[in-house]
Amino acid sequence: MATNKHMMGIQTLLEAEKEAAKIVQQSRQYRLQRLKDARSEASREIDEYRQAKEAEFKSFEASHAGVTSNAQAAVDKETSVKLQAITDAYEANKDAVVKKLLDRVLLIQPELHRNLKRAGGAESQ
Repeated sequence: MATNKHMMGIQTLLEAEKEAAKIVQQSRQYRLQRLKDARSEASREIDEYRQAKEAEFKSFEASHAGVTSNAQAAVDKETSVKLQAITDAYEANKDAVVKKLLDRVLLIQPELHRNLKRAGGAESQ
């Protein structure tokens, strides 16, 4: 009977060990499932946040698109006004500038440079 009791005790321990292994396996599976659920939930929240931010950016972009085109139109207008002013100044002054250039080139008054010493009497003075 002692062996029978001993065998029964070992059998009980083996069954308890199997039950504990089952419980450990179930808790591992539960933990893995919770991790998968948490990942999918986080992914879903990230997608929702991304979509919300993209919609917010698109509305911001749409509301400011008019401002950009207005600024571009103002810059284009200012550029054309300045270009016209430059063209007008060119047309008004081109003849006078050409005349001044030709006068400087063609009307030469030859004279000695101030640093050049005259040969002869200048050295004695």
